[in-house]
Amino acid sequence: MKIVVLDGYGLNPGDLSWEALESLGDVDVYPRTAPEDVIDRCFDAEIVLTNKVVFNKKILVSLPRLRYIGVLATGYNVVDVEAATNLDILVTNIPAYSTDSVVQNTFAHILAMANRVEHYTTQNREGRWSASPDFVYWDTPLVELAGKTMGIVGLGSIGMKVARLARCFGMEVFAYTSKASSDLPEGIQKTTFDGLLAVSDILTLHCPLNHSTREIINTSSIAKMKRGALLINTGRGPLVNENDVADALHSGQLGGYGADVMCQEPPSADNPLFSAPNAYITPHVAWATYEARQRLMNIATGNVKAFIEGKPVNVVN
Repeated sequence: MKIVVLDGYGLNPGDLSWEALESLGDVDVYPRTAPEDVIDRCFDAEIVLTNKVVFNKKILVSLPRLRYIGVLATGYNVVDVEAATNLDILVTNIPAYSTDSVVQNTFAHILAMANRVEHYTTQNREGRWSASPDFVYWDTPLVELAGKTMGIVGLGSIGMKVARLARCFGMEVFAYTSKASSDLPEGIQKTTFDGLLAVSDILTLHCPLNHSTREIINTSSIAKMKRGALLINTGRGPLVNENDVADALHSGQLGGYGADVMCQEPPSADNPLFSAPNAYITPHVAWATYEARQRLMNIATGNVKAFIEGKPVNVVN
């Protein structure tokens, strides 16, 4: 069985093994694939694995042998699922493989703004502390999380774990969620979106990206937040309007923005967030710990094996 991996470098830059997948068929692994090369590389394939390479209807109808697309991520908007279904092409994803890593990254951003470890590390390599007349110095605000209010948009597996850790830090936790109040654990209070904006010292986004959440953070919603509140986005870039966030950072309405995702990836060099104060941007690495990538590899291989055996799992169509 012909299996093609179109953009394998992101998952496996060389520290993991494709051996388990290779035991299931004749495997070609490409580090990355340009749009114009997709049809040629996949033409003989029955199984294709993709992370960010797009499969629209035009491409799908051009691949008569294709029976299975395995998306190497939780989100699967890179595939026209309706067209795939009509063409009898099965689509699977990788659920809940990076929960712990994304939660860890969320708090890395929060603590980066609260404690400014990187700022002081850089200064002290340049001799700042050594030149201090006192045993201590600080030239930025330092923030204690205990007693602050964490607002969470979306209480899936990631949002729920963020809530639990926030409670461990001594924070009050409010959430905007579709879950009923009676289904929430003790210590998490449900509220409206506007209510969440009003009470949050730190607002973190963990909801899906859809028509109702696209640019849910914009000039209007930011104006309803506490002045100087922190905003965290380790979910999806387009949950925020990046120009509006940059403006709010310049004005001080937002005290900081920590993001692992952007609207365009890779972003343009002139993205306004790169010149905004107190913007902490990581290059979509929340999911990329060794442990999470190994888990992803295992699940992806298991998905393919289950499909070949006629018992597909993690099917999205």
